[in-house]
Amino acid sequence: MNIGDVVPDFSLPASGGTTFRLSEARGKRVVLFFYPKDMTPGCTQEACDFRDRYDALVAKDVVVVGISPDDVRSHEKFVAKHALPFPLLADTQASVAGMFGVWVEKSMYGKKYMGIERSTWIIDENGVLTHAWRNVKVPGHVGNVWECVTN
Repeated sequence: MNIGDVVPDFSLPASGGTTFRLSEARGKRVVLFFYPKDMTPGCTQEACDFRDRYDALVAKDVVVVGISPDDVRSHEKFVAKHALPFPLLADTQASVAGMFGVWVEKSMYGKKYMGIERSTWIIDENGVLTHAWRNVKVPGHVGNVWECVTN
């Protein structure tokens, strides 16, 4: 996925017992953040940072959506524990992560495995990709996203 591309429509099961369809967000900007795993320290901080800016983002006509390979049940616990006001999408087959090129080989303690590259994408009102942050470092990131959507 490259800046300027029209993002293909997709749908995934979401927290709250719903299904999120990108096409249903047309007319609004979408902040789509991919994160590796519910309830882990970095992912919790990132989700809570988006939570803390959520009302301000919505006031700017922005839809916030988190995506990880965790299932809906895990997402429900994460949402409940941290009072997350936005949907978390269950990309259990990594289909959307693959489309964005963020399902990548990772390494921990010498062991290789496939997982999510922490990243954030902004899609404009017409479905065009306008901004991308890859290999996101959590501290200060949501502030950078905020500056992008308000300028």
